[in-house]
Amino acid sequence: MTHDYLISLIRTGVPAGIGALLAWLASQAGIVLDADSSTALTAGVVALTGAGYYALVRALESRWPRLGVLLGTPAAPTYKVDDREAAGQ
Repeated sequence: MTHDYLISLIRTGVPAGIGALLAWLASQAGIVLDADSSTALTAGVVALTGAGYYALVRALESRWPRLGVLLGTPAAPTYKVDDREAAGQ
C-alpha cells in the first residue's frame, strides 16, 4: 500500500466517521421516528454531514494548510500521472 493511497483512505474515512458521529449525536437528542424513516434519515444525515464536513475542511485547508489535520492527516495525497495517460493513449 502506497503512502498516498493510505492518506487518501484516511482523508475519506475521517469525514465519514464525523458524519456518523454527528448523526448518532442527533439520534441521542430524543427525536423519535418510525424505524423506516429513522434508517433513511440517518443514512441521509451521515452522507450530507460527511460531504459537508469534507467540503468545509477542504475549503479551509486551501487557505490554512495545517487544517488538513481535521481530515485525519495534514498532507493531501499526490497523484502521479502515468506518461501514457498524459500523452492521451
